[in-house]
Amino acid sequence: MPKKILFIIVFVSGFVHAQISELARVEYVGLPERAEETGTSFNRFRGSANYPIKLKEDTYFVIGADFSYIDFNIDQDLVGFDANRLDRFQLLDINFGYTTKINEDWRIAVQIQPGFSTNATVKELSLRDNGLISGGLFFLKDKKKEKTPRQLILGISISPNAGFPILPFISYYHKFHPNWSYKLGVPKMNIQYHLSEKNRLKFVVRLDGFRTNLQRDVFVEGENGPQKVDFLRQRLLLGGIRYEYKFTKNLEYYLNASYIIDNSLEFRDRSRNTIAELPEDNLFYLKTGVRFKL
Repeated sequence: MPKKILFIIVFVSGFVHAQISELARVEYVGLPERAEETGTSFNRFRGSANYPIKLKEDTYFVIGADFSYIDFNIDQDLVGFDANRLDRFQLLDINFGYTTKINEDWRIAVQIQPGFSTNATVKELSLRDNGLISGGLFFLKDKKKEKTPRQLILGISISPNAGFPILPFISYYHKFHPNWSYKLGVPKMNIQYHLSEKNRLKFVVRLDGFRTNLQRDVFVEGENGPQKVDFLRQRLLLGGIRYEYKFTKNLEYYLNASYIIDNSLEFRDRSRNTIAELPEDNLFYLKTGVRFKL
């Protein structure tokens, strides 16, 4: 049980990855462009791995890494520069976590994530220009062994790589029926139906997105003429269905099919002021992958 609690808390990574309990994951995310419209789309390939080190009873240090490659597509008609400058992004976070029990009911977890997000090539990469520090502080009260299982997580997540760089993390879980449970909070909430021992279906509302530095010079037309863009930020509000299938107790396949309720794509300057915002009318969002969890 201590390791399970550990991964529920420590690998909370902003709003993009929400609440997970895993050792490794391989994932694909697709945001297709509407065929009849001019706009943007992207394909995101992601992999992560985490390893716990037991320091003493109920106390762990955790080390891991989370890497994403984003193939971003934007129609040339929407911008006044070579759109190929925005076609490839890399996001990396190195995870360092610490968690321990503070009393019989509560556990605390602290997370620090140095990393980078950029469209630079390996030769162009500069940690001074592209380096980022993410982190979080979380408190968990777990009552999943009770007759009506419950769990509460409270905290704050800071993740410059995410579309929402600072977010409160609130999660209240309650299994009120042998086949039904729900989770309320930020950045994700759901209601879950257990179809069988191996199959689960969730109805999910969640936030998603990413933010990345632009290493190559990009200028867009602002109120005062052409302005240099330092960051690209995309924010998504999603509502949809998630299906999960357990191959084994620890190995799981998942598929998310979501409708995009709200979508924004912003060009921002060094002071994080929005210079321009592109029209976004994508309708659907797809996420699928395999994860190994405790």
